[in-house]
Amino acid sequence: MENNYDFSMEKRLRDLSPNLHKRFADTVFSMQFILSNYKLIFPEYTDHTELHSLNVIDFCNKIIGSEIDKMNPDEIYCLLVACYFHDTGMGIGHKDYETFLKEIDFGDYFETHDKNNARRIIRDFHNEFSGKFIAKYADFLDIPSKEHLRAIIQISRGHRKTDLTNTTDYPIDFRVPSGNTVCLPYLSSVIRLSDEIDVTAARNSRLLSDIPSVISDMQKMEFKKHDAVKDMTIEKDRFVVLYKTDSPEVESALFTLFSKMQNTLDECRRATNGRTGYMITQEVIVGEKLS
Repeated sequence: MENNYDFSMEKRLRDLSPNLHKRFADTVFSMQFILSNYKLIFPEYTDHTELHSLNVIDFCNKIIGSEIDKMNPDEIYCLLVACYFHDTGMGIGHKDYETFLKEIDFGDYFETHDKNNARRIIRDFHNEFSGKFIAKYADFLDIPSKEHLRAIIQISRGHRKTDLTNTTDYPIDFRVPSGNTVCLPYLSSVIRLSDEIDVTAARNSRLLSDIPSVISDMQKMEFKKHDAVKDMTIEKDRFVVLYKTDSPEVESALFTLFSKMQNTLDECRRATNGRTGYMITQEVIVGEKLS
């Protein structure tokens, strides 16, 4: 897969607000080492470093397309920063974990899950841990206002699980000090969808032959699925996943993955289209097998 990255948001932010663009650039510099901490907890997982963040931004740019003309600089800034922050919860330290554990609403999760399985808890709620991480280190990250902070946290949390149609948590017109409004359901839908479709072989952190024998069969299958997906093409009305495999088991797992991706796309379209001033134009996700 050859990456031809789209930098539309970065270029538009630079033109509209040099100050916010500089803040974003400074954030990228400060975050590049923090994101790699996930390897201390999940050494066997696919990539969650700044390279994944870059892919997510690239997909956001391509999904947004011409809708970028509607976006104000505060929306672009908040989405770009959220793209870099959204997986910080995967690599939090022990002290932060113990603190954040007391602050997150887990609902009835612990009725069926082990309270002592920190890896599982972090994995299942890493979006919430990311939100707590952003809030704690906001000053270090030079976020310009408490309103921007709130928007970035919500967009980061929104990359999975949260209800993007909840108008209290995700208003369409969240106001920031500049006087601009930030459309939280749209920005959160874009990052959720972009994160969901980052499944290509380029995201594998090692060759299939190097996968540790100690990891579960399910995790091995995750690597095999990623290895089989050779490219992702984003067209105006659809996503096309190009894959290659001779394994019926892997192909079946890919069909399940495509169905999950379609559910996410449908969910994001419901949260955006007809409710906000924005549109997600892609309607379907299809898989095409390479010979």
